[in-house]
Amino acid sequence: MTNAMKQTLRTLLPLLILASLNATSAWAQTDAQKAFAAIKAMPGTWEGKGEDGQPLQVSFKVVSGGTAVMSEIQSDHAHDMVSLFNMDGSRLLLTHYCSMGNQPRMQASVSPDGKTFTFNYVDATNLASPDAGHIQKMVLTLVDENHHTENWTFVDHGKEVNRFFDLHRQL
Repeated sequence: MTNAMKQTLRTLLPLLILASLNATSAWAQTDAQKAFAAIKAMPGTWEGKGEDGQPLQVSFKVVSGGTAVMSEIQSDHAHDMVSLFNMDGSRLLLTHYCSMGNQPRMQASVSPDGKTFTFNYVDATNLASPDAGHIQKMVLTLVDENHHTENWTFVDHGKEVNRFFDLHRQL
């Protein structure tokens, strides 16, 4: 190998390594992106019972060219409600279209094991006052590919009410 070739390799090798590292980090998914991918893998109908023993269904559907996931809660004893999950830059958001007429928006944090997504209140549209009734938090836990739980926290004038759903994929 000539000296010119050795010099060229010494110059190019560090640049190639740096380019390789940058490409790898650009492709690495954030926890929020991994959580969104897991939610996108949930399409279908999920059945279960609420804490009151009443049956309910929750359906998941990937919409808008894969940029959002729609969840619809359906039950005989409550108003149907729709929620949308979507990425906003590096943040995973949940917007809940509540039967109360408001739309709280929540941002996810992801547990270290990547199976629990805690969505905490950020802001809301159509909220009559800061203490008016609205969803404050939702915790989605993936038990396995056919089983998940949802724990919804509703706050109204400082009083919290939790609704827990244990859901299994309808096969």
